[in-house]
Amino acid sequence: MAERSRSLWLRTTSAGRPDPPLTVERITAAAVELLDEDDVGQLTMRRLADRLGVGTTTLYWHVDTKEDVIDLAVDAVFAATPPPPPGDDWRADVTTLLTERRAALLRHPWSAVMRRRPAVGPGFLSWMEFLQATLTRAGFTSRDVTAASWVLYSHVQGSAASQATLRWSAAERREGQLMLERYSASYPTLAAQRHLLDDDWDTNFALGLAYVLDGLTARAAAGAT
Repeated sequence: MAERSRSLWLRTTSAGRPDPPLTVERITAAAVELLDEDDVGQLTMRRLADRLGVGTTTLYWHVDTKEDVIDLAVDAVFAATPPPPPGDDWRADVTTLLTERRAALLRHPWSAVMRRRPAVGPGFLSWMEFLQATLTRAGFTSRDVTAASWVLYSHVQGSAASQATLRWSAAERREGQLMLERYSASYPTLAAQRHLLDDDWDTNFALGLAYVLDGLTARAAAGAT
């Protein structure tokens, strides 16, 4: 793999680079601001350099590609909500961790869908360390820790990504539900559940998380016998 294509946290630092009038922290903060303000596709190295008041050459002293900037910005969203102090109830710890993560993703919707490389930044690693340590404390071992942590991670990421990207108006939801009812012979359950009218994201996330934790609790209990 070419060095340039790897995550910036796995890359060796080039020797002899001048000390630029920038810091990684300033670059990251400016990138997050731009991503919050504009469509993801509008992030360019030129726009980021303009926001920082420098030339692109100066910016490239610290980051090699736009992918580096995205890695930094996504990790900053993880770091913005550090894990809570561990408590006596592992389910409560996991619920707090994932609920706060979802809130952070919804404050920065681009971060729910932008990650393109494996996350190895300190913000993500601290978050995942807390999650896996909590599962280990609950009695999970070996492969179960990894599988359970990715189930939970996928639940919070998927919930936030769906909420951030699905932009239906109330009128469109009603029209969609009427369509389901017209074709209820093909979609009887969806029509009866009023599927396309459901926009209670908070309740669906909380219930889904409870279902996952119920299954994990049963799994941990079975493994302990």
